[in-house]
Amino acid sequence: QVQLVESGGGLVQAGGSLRLSCAASGRAFNPYGMGWWRQSPGKPREFVAAITMSGGSTYYADSVKGRFTISRDNAQNTVYLQMNSLKFEDTAVYFCAARSGAIASDFLSQGVYYDYWGQGTRVTVSS
Repeated sequence: QVQLVESGGGLVQAGGSLRLSCAASGRAFNPYGMGWWRQSPGKPREFVAAITMSGGSTYYADSVKGRFTISRDNAQNTVYLQMNSLKFEDTAVYFCAARSGAIASDFLSQGVYYDYWGQGTRVTVSS
């Protein structure tokens, strides 16, 4: 049974920073890629960032490029999302997801191709 557990959410002022973590656990689980999505009230879930666990290739939504950084610790099967220069519109519940097998990089920004999802961690940015 694979579990993804997010942490690090909270309340921060606009312009501030937060670091989210997502730890993947499960017997012999070695994901190909992991990613972050977010969902605000009344809006669909949207892609934020993704990373391949072996090569470390990264992918970002245009709305967070230059402000957010995704990284990974393979030994811990953990992915991080460093969020800087936070804006009010970054307020959302942030979800972590993991993809088991290899896939073309274009698909890493599409949630349908992920196998496992976490429960989410809430990020609130006050203006």
